[in-house]
Amino acid sequence: MKGISLFLLLLSSSDVCFGFGTTIWKMREKIEQHKEKVFNEKLNQLGSPPPLKEHYIEQPMDHFDPAVKVTYQQRYWVNDAFWHDRLHGPVFLFIGGEGPLSARAAGEGEHVKLAETYGALVFAVEHRYYGNSINKDGLQLENLQYLSSQQALADLAAFHSFAVRTYNMSDQNRWISFGGSYPGSLSAWFRLKYPHLVYGAIASSAPVEALTNFEAYNEVVAASLSDPIVNGSKQCADSIRNAFETIDFLLAAKQYTKLGKDFKSCNDISQSEQDVNQLVSNLAGIFMGVVQYNDEGSELTITSVCQNMTATKDAYRNLMKLNSVRIKPGKKCAYNSWNMSIEQLRNTTVDPASFTGAMRQWIYQTCTQFGYYQSCDTNTSCLFSSHMDLQSDLDICDIVYGIPNDEVYKRVAFTNAYYGSNQPKGTRIVFVNGSIDPWHALSVLKSQGTTETAIYIQGTAHCANMGEDKPGDLPQLTQARKDISHQVLQWLQEGKYEVDQKLHFKPMY
Repeated sequence: MKGISLFLLLLSSSDVCFGFGTTIWKMREKIEQHKEKVFNEKLNQLGSPPPLKEHYIEQPMDHFDPAVKVTYQQRYWVNDAFWHDRLHGPVFLFIGGEGPLSARAAGEGEHVKLAETYGALVFAVEHRYYGNSINKDGLQLENLQYLSSQQALADLAAFHSFAVRTYNMSDQNRWISFGGSYPGSLSAWFRLKYPHLVYGAIASSAPVEALTNFEAYNEVVAASLSDPIVNGSKQCADSIRNAFETIDFLLAAKQYTKLGKDFKSCNDISQSEQDVNQLVSNLAGIFMGVVQYNDEGSELTITSVCQNMTATKDAYRNLMKLNSVRIKPGKKCAYNSWNMSIEQLRNTTVDPASFTGAMRQWIYQTCTQFGYYQSCDTNTSCLFSSHMDLQSDLDICDIVYGIPNDEVYKRVAFTNAYYGSNQPKGTRIVFVNGSIDPWHALSVLKSQGTTETAIYIQGTAHCANMGEDKPGDLPQLTQARKDISHQVLQWLQEGKYEVDQKLHFKPMY
């Protein structure tokens, strides 16, 4: 994913394919819709009660400047079905990220199964500026200044205080946080910055190292498409590379009309280099998204993609056929227009119901804190086009948000200095990553001691451990969930021991 590449969706209300890897968000949206459908069907089949009700808490827009009087309503859900011992029972906090949450966040998943096992109360808290947790004028440029990971963590701290008061809790109710991807980083950082509030943290697929030029993303994609453990192969990777080499050859020969026709572009890509960038990035996004979300509910997997790309000896035509996944049903083409993408990123209309409404916010966060721009530099093992360059991403920060190139680098450096990058020096944090997931390159892959540990799962993709056990799971994934459960149990036992020691401690006078 790059710049807009990083996290863009295909707009449901338009035929515009936002460039730089929009396919990834398109896949993510479909996966979330599928999971939501399965969850609701399961509730209906079991005759379960209606989905958990949503609640709201009023939060300061700026936790660090009391002179700012503006507030917003933060959405959250509560699941107390397993919290039978309210005096001692633990609290599991599921942290939302760059998109809307739903009742499912408190109703299913690895953290809910663990809550059932250990009698925990479950909270799911939506991230500020996403979903319903945003004011109507929240996307105005002057208001985006309050969107940051620091403010999000302060929201969680304020929510903790609110929950303790509301549910009459004490320090006997130990809190453990859970999150995946960016929320995985937030989970680790919540423990790191507010250790007096959260006793332990599970950080799944957490890219805790901010990085402007994230070259390693596409290097992991290349390695994953070659990995037999997920039915990748050298033949598959070579075919993908050959297809993009042909595209670059045609671009060098200025064969824009042929490329536009072959890959069903609605617009003439010869108008600008940025449009060329959009086309190749959208094509690359097919493979990037498949790798990131392999076997997580997408209609495409590494297995099927590699079958398509090795179906004939003509790699270019194989890619032409595979490109059809980018075209909306009933449509004949997709736009690869830089100008249309920029205008959509400038759109300040709040759309809380879908992941599409997260575009402007998340790209702003990458410009101001994280970078994460996936380039395809010639000195790397990237399989795609060298037209996928870093500068296009940096241009977005400047054009849309007024953040110059050098400022992006400075802010990314500050993020690493503030949180500790991939050596955060925390305690009671478990970092969980999969070998196929490109984001593992920015996470903690080796245990930093006995209390900051790492679980690395061969053959799994992004946040794979966060789902519930299902038939066909790799044995190492099942074992990883058991290891996580054991660690949670150990933390709860340690917490109980500490409380008991405090209760029975008699000072000497």
